Amino acid sequence: MKEAIERIMAELADLKAATQKEAEEARVRFLGKKGEVTALMEQFRSIAPELKREYGQKLNELKKYTQAKIEELKAAADASAVASGAPKEDLSMPGDAFPLGSRHPVSIVRQQIVDIFRKFGYDVAEGPEIEDDYHVFEALNFPPNHPAREMQDTFFVSTGHVNPLLLRTHTSSVQVRTMETQDVPIRVVCPGRVFRNEAISARAHCIFHQVEGLYIDKDVTFADLKQAILLFAREMFGPDTQIRMRPSYFPFTEPSAEVDVSCNICKGKGCNICKGTGWLEIMGCGMVDPNVLKASGIDPSKYSGFAFGMGVERIAMLKWQVNDLRHYFENDMRFLSEFATATEV
Repeated sequence: MKEAIERIMAELADLKAATQKEAEEARVRFLGKKGEVTALMEQFRSIAPELKREYGQKLNELKKYTQAKIEELKAAADASAVASGAPKEDLSMPGDAFPLGSRHPVSIVRQQIVDIFRKFGYDVAEGPEIEDDYHVFEALNFPPNHPAREMQDTFFVSTGHVNPLLLRTHTSSVQVRTMETQDVPIRVVCPGRVFRNEAISARAHCIFHQVEGLYIDKDVTFADLKQAILLFAREMFGPDTQIRMRPSYFPFTEPSAEVDVSCNICKGKGCNICKGTGWLEIMGCGMVDPNVLKASGIDPSKYSGFAFGMGVERIAMLKWQVNDLRHYFENDMRFLSEFATATEV
């Protein structure tokens, strides 16, 4: 073994490598699974115990020297390649194909909704996600004891003063700010992210997105509201879509209604998506309550208006028959890649 160690040390001392390929071949020859140094390490197991200390030290020195020599050869080959102007990489090799991302389905639907109402003459208004109690509740005619003010619905940021800060529960606060700062007539849609303290499930989430709309002018009627929603539904779900309006209650509108659209899957005949009814709920709406107009400095004796609001995730679920709201928040590329070819209006 002593002679073999000395022979390998001598060969390593004189070893040269002009290219990375030659340096790698040298590494395999000496340190590969069947390399010469590796073979000596295997032989070391069978030598007499009284010789292990002597030869163990020599083998360790050989291995370290071999590794250092191989690194030296590789560095020298790199330097030689740079000096000669030869490229380090094989430029004729095909490149790696990186998958391209796509827009999130919620972003796609939100933009579709906004674009539809822009065609109808609506501007886009946005506001802060951290709002005060006045703009989220009080200015929208919420009584002091309304359940939406309680902690089970709202994430409060601060509660120690008269007008506490909170994460907005709807984008209606943007409508209030618009009425405070813009002159009538007002025609806006308000897209944005909202927050509610709810249990996360297939049908609900503590974070979701809304698009709300507001139109205020002289002689605005409920018939105008119905026509605007019908036009939107047919732009979004198809020209044969029908709507129906059911009486409801919202503090900031009177009268108020829930809006259903005819199921675009079964064409109103009844299926598991619409639970056999032939209808799918998409939004709430109503005529702006006179108290809301007064709070923002608009004379309800001269002006009237309507408002509506819809959940973007809800529209996306109906549009693409997604049965679990949580998919939109999990960043699962398998799910999101299904929308790579989705186009906007």
